[in-house]
Amino acid sequence: PPPPRAQSGVGISSMGVMNPGLVMRNIIPVVMAGVLGIYGLIVAVIIQGSIEAPQNGYSVYSLYTGFAHLAAGLCCGLSGMAAGMAIGIVGDAGVRAVGQQEKLFVGMILILIFAEALGLYGLIVALILSQNSYSCEY
Repeated sequence: PPPPRAQSGVGISSMGVMNPGLVMRNIIPVVMAGVLGIYGLIVAVIIQGSIEAPQNGYSVYSLYTGFAHLAAGLCCGLSGMAAGMAIGIVGDAGVRAVGQQEKLFVGMILILIFAEALGLYGLIVALILSQNSYSCEY
């Protein structure tokens, strides 16, 4: 399947042929899919900032800390992927439906917000996981 931004973009393009006045209003799914990428960037910067270089030839970055950072990245990435798929599918079908019946706009936005919340939960857990560390003593 195509990435969520592309999938929502295809729906917007398809809907724009029928009702061009709604194109800018229905750009929300594309923006929401982009926010998921920002979540990953936040986690990456936090993890990168807590990686320590070896001192005196000995590593102070423990296996425990490495796996905690791996778990944080996977948590944010996999929950972002699930949220992105949901946003892409709902965005595609939702903007096409709104193009035909504008009363569906609020319902589409609510579903998109709940899908985005999946990625936000992953970000929160990733931030908690990334704070776990153990410094090696030598």
